[in-house]
Formats: sequence, structure tokens, C-alpha cells
Amino acid sequence: MRKRFSGSLLRSSLLSCLLVIAGSAWLSGCSTVEGAGKDLQKAGEAISGAARNASS
Repeated sequence: MRKRFSGSLLRSSLLSCLLVIAGSAWLSGCSTVEGAGKDLQKAGEAISGAARNASS
């Protein structure tokens, strides 16, 4: 009976660790995508500015 409890505890600990790792990866991915979006927005603004200057 003790071995069964130990296996259940191990499985629960492993699942908790995997959830923490997956959550961390998901949160860091959100930050990365947000930063990439801001970079693309700035690049688009620079291109628009260059196009305005070229047409003037």
C-alpha cells in the first residue's frame, strides 16, 4: 500500500512540474509575440514615413 501512495505522489508532483513549465513557456511566449508585434508596428510606421517623404 505504501508503494501505491508513493507512485500517486510522484505522478502528482510530475504533473505539477509539467504544468508549471508549460505555464512559464506560455507566458514567455506571450511576451515575445507582443514584442514582435511592437517591432513590426514600428517598422510599418517607418515605411509609411519614408513613403510620405518620397511622395512630397
